[in-house]
Amino acid sequence: MNWLTNFVRPKIRALVRKEDVPENLWNKCPACEEMIFHRELAANLYVCTHCGHHLRISAEQRLKMTMDDGEYQSIELPETIVDPLKFRDRKRYTDRLKEAHNLTDTQDALVVAHGKIGGIGVVMAVFDFRFLGGSMGIAVGEGFIAAARLAVLQKAPLLVFPSSGGARMQEGVLSLMQMPRTTIAVDEVKEAGLPYIVVLTDPTTGGVTASFAMLGDIAIGEPGAIIGFAGSRVIGDTIREKLPEGFQRAEYLLEHGMIDMVVPRKELRETLIRILGLLRNPTPAAEIVPLTPSEAPHLAAGNPKKKNADNKREENPTADE
Repeated sequence: MNWLTNFVRPKIRALVRKEDVPENLWNKCPACEEMIFHRELAANLYVCTHCGHHLRISAEQRLKMTMDDGEYQSIELPETIVDPLKFRDRKRYTDRLKEAHNLTDTQDALVVAHGKIGGIGVVMAVFDFRFLGGSMGIAVGEGFIAAARLAVLQKAPLLVFPSSGGARMQEGVLSLMQMPRTTIAVDEVKEAGLPYIVVLTDPTTGGVTASFAMLGDIAIGEPGAIIGFAGSRVIGDTIREKLPEGFQRAEYLLEHGMIDMVVPRKELRETLIRILGLLRNPTPAAEIVPLTPSEAPHLAAGNPKKKNADNKREENPTADE
């Protein structure tokens, strides 16, 4: 037995050998390219701790961080025709759908759920960008209509979190038809007197922006989110001009009056609770008491003694002297 080979060498290898480290323990920020430990990133709601960049998150993560106690109940989307055009590019459309299903474990790019935010019942329609870029096809259109009708049925506000590249090209004109259909669904919610709130996340572009995404009673953008119809490169090449810095970012749209506010992810839930409280409970919690009678003349008019005293004082202004 060679003690150097059988004893010493294994000991040395054990000292210098690197342990296998799972690849998903660290995430690279797409903005500043700094490495962030996965637990630290999750605790910070998937916002970069170095530069504040808001990373894209799944529909499940969005629902858990928005709903009370992370509890919600998702609904099954209506069944629709699959691959109506028998589309194929480098891959069959059906193969792309299978890959997206395995990646996201969702029916399609839209997840519809209902639960409570701040104790107020809501219906949420959340896009998952991982599913074919959050593109809108027939299934997404049907899901959005189901969310709107569920909101009307439950008399609950409808909250939508779009994250999409636009209409799904593999379904051609059938995907474009979802634009007017979702717009009509929004009208049904508004006609029922229910709030319709849209939180625009990165990215919100194409036919989604041109339809239901920009029709919210209140439009909120996440910091740095790309929001627009055509891409900035396409626009720049078309008009042959240099676009302003930060063009199509949430802050740029806020500055030009296209959205109502830009809210960091850490403050989004509390902001939604405050907005929902104001919209669903417009009356004050208690009776408003004026500081002086002059601030509320209607109270003085309803008090005969006060009214008679005021009249006597007007008839004989020197009586008090």
